[in-house]
Amino acid sequence: MSGRKNMLATAGLVLSVSLIACAVSVLLVSYHYSRISFELLNAVCGEVAEQAPEARYRIAAALKEYTAGNPGRAAQEEVLSALGYRASDFSGAAFGREALFAAAGVVAGMLLFIFTYVYRNQREAIRIRALAEYLEQANTGRAAVLSASGEDDFSRLEDEIYKTVTFLYQTKDAAVQAKDEFAENLSNIAHQIKTPITAISLSVQMMKQDFCSRHLVQMEKQLFRLAHLEEALLVLSRIDAGTLLLQKDEVDIFTLLVLAADHLQELFESFGTSMDIPELGEMMVVADLDWTMEAIMNLMKNCMEHSPGGTVFCSYAQNPLYTQILIWDDGKGFAKEDLPHLFERFYRGQNANEGGIGIGLALSKEMIERQNGTISAKNKPGGGALFEIRFYSH
Repeated sequence: MSGRKNMLATAGLVLSVSLIACAVSVLLVSYHYSRISFELLNAVCGEVAEQAPEARYRIAAALKEYTAGNPGRAAQEEVLSALGYRASDFSGAAFGREALFAAAGVVAGMLLFIFTYVYRNQREAIRIRALAEYLEQANTGRAAVLSASGEDDFSRLEDEIYKTVTFLYQTKDAAVQAKDEFAENLSNIAHQIKTPITAISLSVQMMKQDFCSRHLVQMEKQLFRLAHLEEALLVLSRIDAGTLLLQKDEVDIFTLLVLAADHLQELFESFGTSMDIPELGEMMVVADLDWTMEAIMNLMKNCMEHSPGGTVFCSYAQNPLYTQILIWDDGKGFAKEDLPHLFERFYRGQNANEGGIGIGLALSKEMIERQNGTISAKNKPGGGALFEIRFYSH
């Protein structure tokens, strides 16, 4: 549509220039004809007055009638035609000048058109050159903010190019960040795997020297840790690849918390920790039961590990905006320097359990956020660690 408007504007400009040139030519030719007619009439009247002085007054009266707008009364018959003259017999001398005026009008129109055409092409060339230079700068990473140069067909192109370059920069930054995170995760994974492998190797060497069931127990613990690490890494890889599908079912909060606690019952008993889950009425949330329960289990385990022999408390509430779940303990709480990094992958705090690998809280965060939720951690004013989960309704 803009291209059609552009063509119409150009055609209108050319037509206007041509009409102006034609109007100027007509005015010049009209003036030239008036001058020729005056000179011819002056010559004829002068010759007649010289040959017949008494006719001077008749000539003056006839001219007055003609100039007053009554040429029919001034000349009752075609005198020149009767004498054998035609209008073309008097235009031969002026034809060259007429042709010159016509040529001047045509040349003036062509020059104006050529000037307009060249000026427009130069402007377009300048805009195209500016866009090409901007793209070259973008390729070298030196592109600045692209400012609008005018309101024309190139303005939209400038906007689209700027949006595309900005998106490519963002994509590049995201790719670089993902690469750095991937390298960091690989380093953490290698470190995590190296620890149990080293422990197993030492146990094997000790068994070669002195067989003892204690070494077998140690090897079994490390193999269990390796299996747990492998399972967690598989889940993380599925999350990063976007292949982990979460169901959307209505889940009761009390049922969710009770099921999570039941799966940890033996572990809680071994730590001597109790669980307090009040029944506060039916509150539903749309979530994947299994994976959400896995996320809550990781939070409960973290509270249990930081308050052995104590109690892990749960509470929940609902409002029109979100459903809130609180899980806390009565232990010492988190170290101040650990709080900003609790949900980072492979991060292990100062008071972390010896067998932990630093993936549980990161997995919980991924699961909650993928279900339109948020998770945060802080210390309670009276002591103890507190996790807050919010599932938003919209």
